[in-house]
Amino acid sequence: MDYGGTGEGSGGSGRGGHHDKKKRYHRHTALQIQILESTFKECPHPDEKTRMQLSRELDLAPRQIKFWFQNRRTQMKAHHERADNCALRVENDKIRCENIVIREALKNLVCPTCGGGPPIGEDCYFDEQKLRFENAQLKEELDRVSSIAAKYIGRPVLQLPPVQPFHMSTLDLSMASYASSRMPMMHGGPSLDLDLVTGSAVGSSSSNINLDHSMFQNPMVPLSDMDKSLMAGIATSAMEEFIRLVQNNEPLWLKTPKDAVETLNLESYKRVFPDRCDSFKNPNVRTEASRVSGVVTMNSLKLVDMFVDSIKWSEMFPSIVSRARTIEVLSSGSLDSQSGYLQLMFEELQLLSPLVPTRQLYLLRFVQEIKQGLWAIVDVSYDLPQYNPYSHPRFKVRRLPSGCLIQDMPNGYSKVTWVEHMEVEDVTPINRLYRDFIYTGLAFGAKRWLACLQRACERTASLMTTSHDLGGVIPSSQGKRSMMKLSQRMMTNLCSSINPSNGHQWTSISGMSEFEVRAILYKSTDPGQPNGSVLSASTTIWLPISPQNVFDFFRDSRTRPQWDVLSNQNPVQEVANIAIGTHPGNCISVLRAYTPSQNNMLILQESSTDASGSLVAYCPVDLPAINIAMNGEDPSYIPLLPSGFIITTDGHHEMATKGGPSTATSDPTSDQATTSTGSLVTIIFQIQTNSLPSAKISQESLTTVNNLITNTVHQIKGSINASSTTT
Repeated sequence: MDYGGTGEGSGGSGRGGHHDKKKRYHRHTALQIQILESTFKECPHPDEKTRMQLSRELDLAPRQIKFWFQNRRTQMKAHHERADNCALRVENDKIRCENIVIREALKNLVCPTCGGGPPIGEDCYFDEQKLRFENAQLKEELDRVSSIAAKYIGRPVLQLPPVQPFHMSTLDLSMASYASSRMPMMHGGPSLDLDLVTGSAVGSSSSNINLDHSMFQNPMVPLSDMDKSLMAGIATSAMEEFIRLVQNNEPLWLKTPKDAVETLNLESYKRVFPDRCDSFKNPNVRTEASRVSGVVTMNSLKLVDMFVDSIKWSEMFPSIVSRARTIEVLSSGSLDSQSGYLQLMFEELQLLSPLVPTRQLYLLRFVQEIKQGLWAIVDVSYDLPQYNPYSHPRFKVRRLPSGCLIQDMPNGYSKVTWVEHMEVEDVTPINRLYRDFIYTGLAFGAKRWLACLQRACERTASLMTTSHDLGGVIPSSQGKRSMMKLSQRMMTNLCSSINPSNGHQWTSISGMSEFEVRAILYKSTDPGQPNGSVLSASTTIWLPISPQNVFDFFRDSRTRPQWDVLSNQNPVQEVANIAIGTHPGNCISVLRAYTPSQNNMLILQESSTDASGSLVAYCPVDLPAINIAMNGEDPSYIPLLPSGFIITTDGHHEMATKGGPSTATSDPTSDQATTSTGSLVTIIFQIQTNSLPSAKISQESLTTVNNLITNTVHQIKGSINASSTTT
């Protein structure tokens, strides 16, 4: 829609209204539409600050901006509804035709023994068989739901009155109490109406199914009303436990001596929540539970909007969330806010290394506004065996009530208290390099989640700030926005290459005693990526220096010739720099290498660091493509194939501080118990092997990428050893 009402001069009430009082329209320019569409993709519901920013940039009235976004959302909703209606209509016609064929076949049924027609009373026979079949199905479903209820609520569903709703016990909240209004159903189809006082499911329907079939190989089975009622009860019970976990301090939570992270006291937890004690009967199950608080540069409404949208959720945490899908929205919340929002979703969590398997979870996400400007978001696992095409044999994981409490602060900031509580059963041993890092809770704990959230919010806030890049080669705010969008896609691409969505597994191509190189071949068909087969190779090494020193070594353009084997030790010059955070290492750089054969090629690099770790991603981009982004044009189709480094602490010092079993020494493969502060560095190279997606991997490609990684590792270790000797 390329026009929007100005909202001025409404027409007269009669047919003879004056011509100048008729509603006037303003046709937007192509550039205005492009910027509006680009903003709509990132944020369909812009706040007043964003609308005012667009108003100044596009020379449009704020009302025009507001009306354009309203019209665009209405247009998108109507488009999706038309597509859904067409698909349902085709499916309905197909089922009706099949039903007619079956009825006609039954009418013409002939007995092969006597040649007679259907026996008298066949309807009664078939009805009886149908009832028996449905009765067996209901009994099986009741047994399954009862076992799930026993696990999550602490009592079997058979002990519950058949029509009684789930009740949320009164919470002793000093800050506020839960709202007592019932959530109305949103327009656009039936959904689960959850009473916020009782937690009961009223007016539920199985016809409102929002499924993403691209992630499932088999057709999805609709959720039953009993499933939905059980989910409502589990969500309210999880919210109650989460609020108590946030409110209580010692002895339920124990502070660590090193930082502000708190760990759960399991003995105290058993006393406070006795229904969870069955989880501790398995000696192979270990608990990862931590709590941390911090301030982020984003208000609560924006944060909640990102949490309930699975796409925005995965984009905010690309280094943790490799995939996320909304399976079904059980409640859309109230009309004027997201309070009461309940969804069933799939989530896959990753550590950026092929040595650590992903964690796949089906979970319920429940959002509750406790009072104005104070939100609670809780996640809890939910068993869905019929929806589980992802099953990893190396571990079992379950998320107990976890989430975050978000409280508005002045100047658009928010205070976030994050609780992460998981139970993990490792079927096979964890890789030795990452053992301490995982056992300390740093890999998937609250500290990493909050640190990534703070970094993502800083990056978003930097879009609104006016900064001067090094050299002044980026002429406008549109150019800065375009460059940041291009770099964000590069970072996301690098993170997703660790665990490609096609489900292929890493295979070893070099089993050296010093380090192991692993490779994976996947098909690249996404816009903005080289079309064809991409070979991604990786290895993880241990370095005897701190993560901060390793990060500075990789991000500094002056030390790049010491590790970049493709630069032939030629120096590089930084021609542009965009700050994307308060830390000087959080920035986007454009580098020019002094290589005579590649005068037309630049290097796009983004470096980011926080309390959980660091990442340096880089990618060669030709000069015309960089100019497209710097001039503010859409960079979505600029091809990127990034490589980079993921840097974390080895966890040895943290494990020794907690008194746990550490294997840290100057040599991480040793079993001695002396402590050391070192770094784990994962190196990733990606090369396009063939322009055809169906092409097979060649030995030449394997040799090339293996040599790249091997030479890079040798140059890194040589430079670090030389630096250690001089100091």
